[in-house]
Amino acid sequence: MFEITQCGDNRIDMSFGGKLDSEEMKALLDEFVDKTKDVENGTMLYTIHDFDFPTLSAIGVELTRLPELFRHTRKFKKVAVLAEQQWIRKVSELEGMLFPGLDIKGFPPNDTENAEAWLTQ
Repeated sequence: MFEITQCGDNRIDMSFGGKLDSEEMKALLDEFVDKTKDVENGTMLYTIHDFDFPTLSAIGVELTRLPELFRHTRKFKKVAVLAEQQWIRKVSELEGMLFPGLDIKGFPPNDTENAEAWLTQ
């Protein structure tokens, strides 16, 4: 299950939970690309609940679209990740180090207020 909401010109809210198969991954990536095409110096509030690793075929779909995903990820300057599991928050922050100009910070799921404030700083 996923939902991507455009909140203004340069803000995306994304919510993800459960296990993605290849069809769901394709739909998620299509929607992400579509909703981020006009974003510049954007911010994202990314909520992860009930995380389960995607299927191998879903990972395959993602891998085939990495160049396109990197182009769209570069449109963001900050991503706040809300997740119950601390390891997801930490891995997200480490992932942010791989993208110059992108700052990713993890927050507990009940800390939306601080995540929103951090995004607007």
